[in-house]
Amino acid sequence: MRGKVYLVGAGPGDPGLITVKALKLLAQAEVIVYDQLASPELLKHARPGAEILYVGKKAGAHTLPQGGINQLLVAKAKAGLTVVRLKGGDPFVFGRGGEEAEALAAAGVPFEVVPGVTSAVAVPAYAGIPVTHRDYTTLVTFITGHEDPSKEASTIPWDNLGQNPGTLVFLMGVKNLAENCRRLVAAGRAPDTPAAVIQSGTLPEQRTVTGTLADIAAAAEAAGIQPPAILVVGAVAALHHRLAWWEKRPLWGKIAVVTRTREQASALVEFLSAAGARCLEVPTLEIAPPDDFAPLDAALRRLSDYAWIIFTSANGVSTFFQRLFEKGYDVRALGGAKLAAIGPATAQALRDRGLVADVVPARFQAEDLAAALLPRIAPGSRVLLARAQQAREVLPETLAQGGVRVEVAPVYQIKKPESIPEEARPFIDSRQIDILTFASSATVHNFAALVGRERFQELARQAVVAAIGPITAASLKEYGITPAVQPEDFTIPALAAAIEDFFAPDKQ
Repeated sequence: MRGKVYLVGAGPGDPGLITVKALKLLAQAEVIVYDQLASPELLKHARPGAEILYVGKKAGAHTLPQGGINQLLVAKAKAGLTVVRLKGGDPFVFGRGGEEAEALAAAGVPFEVVPGVTSAVAVPAYAGIPVTHRDYTTLVTFITGHEDPSKEASTIPWDNLGQNPGTLVFLMGVKNLAENCRRLVAAGRAPDTPAAVIQSGTLPEQRTVTGTLADIAAAAEAAGIQPPAILVVGAVAALHHRLAWWEKRPLWGKIAVVTRTREQASALVEFLSAAGARCLEVPTLEIAPPDDFAPLDAALRRLSDYAWIIFTSANGVSTFFQRLFEKGYDVRALGGAKLAAIGPATAQALRDRGLVADVVPARFQAEDLAAALLPRIAPGSRVLLARAQQAREVLPETLAQGGVRVEVAPVYQIKKPESIPEEARPFIDSRQIDILTFASSATVHNFAALVGRERFQELARQAVVAAIGPITAASLKEYGITPAVQPEDFTIPALAAAIEDFFAPDKQ
């Protein structure tokens, strides 16, 4: 089988700016070769077993020279593999994609180019700076801010740029910022021309510094601007103060810890990220099979005996049906059993399987589910409770007191991860956490075990603690912590909305 290389633009940093075609190729690739400016989040779309190789380059630190990268791409393709070369921004805009394409063509390796959203346009846009505007300029020029150091002389036409009335966008220009500004002024560009430097554009840590050609270098140095950053020169740079939007979102600059399982964290991360927070996933739960499947397997063989099947989590729904299908059954095995779900997320998990819950309580906790069920279940009826191996006994005990014959079948168990993810550790160690979120009692206890009781209490004193509901809040109080945020509805969307509302300007 003949291999092929796809030179794919990853976009400017925000993983949401990847193209549909790029995502499709990432999911198909046998080898992914990525660089410093491609978001690691995108690697989550890689197929299981894909070989993932980092060849990032920063100033003065190259994991692999460009020639080595070219040889790597050729070798992998000639081995018959499908390769995605994932490059920040667009591969053909100061991305050295042209050099890689030349190497592939010379070696007779088939390749395709998948353009990406270039940082030259996207980063200014995220800073509220349109690179063209009919009232200001109809001309835009992209310039490298860091020429090949092996050149004997600059090939940038500084005299022409100094007379250029349009927008100038310099990429990779932090190191030479002062010199580039000096050369523009020397070539005739007015010193009071508006200018902006944008660091880490389109990312949660984006920072924008504004000024003029005369003082932007000093302003950027005073602000501690570091690569990667873009310099924008021209009248449109002054629009930042009126049009900035990315840095004005309600949770902008906040660092939030999300303690759910990796599989479940995405919804809360998505909500908080959309509001501007930088989210650190610190999974405190891992979903694993129960110690013994015998009770569940026995229940699956006689599902028609149950008047009700009760689910207390979306995880329970997922693992129940996974086992059902593994044992050779399908949804017809449920017969005439009615279904109960503890909340909307659990009910949605049932809907995803073509089933509608007959009961969902107004408040999403065991006590309210029991209260909603008792009037509907005749004494002596048999019900199946599909739940976690570790759970409160409130629901089965309350139903049993009402004369209901409850059979509990553990469908999964919760295990505690052994360590904090490396990407989150520096923030926790330095106490740089603004928001701590907890969506269950288990997340509270396991987070405390991961970081230690004293550090947990210290982090909580410095951060806003958010609990999804009263049971979780009660678990926090066992550590002397009172949550500042607790939604009326015990759902992830309500939790995210309550956090955003807490930080609203009129609440501060």
